[in-house]
Amino acid sequence: MKKIVLIFILFVAVFAGTGITTASAQCAMCTINAEQGVKNGNTQAKGINSGVMYLMAIPYLMFAGLGILWYKKYRVAHTSKAS
Repeated sequence: MKKIVLIFILFVAVFAGTGITTASAQCAMCTINAEQGVKNGNTQAKGINSGVMYLMAIPYLMFAGLGILWYKKYRVAHTSKAS
């Protein structure tokens, strides 16, 4: 069972980056504002960048929290079986 899980994780890790393509997710005004704001010290561009970082961090924190909870439960279950 452990070999199957390890092979699956390895497969996902190897092929996860193969389908990445360039995407333009911002509208033209947002792109211009973000590009010019960094050069001119525009606070709106800093707000856009902060918002993107905030939205990007939340899923990583959620997965990290779930991983920690899963590890703690696994460790408790594993140590109780060994005793």
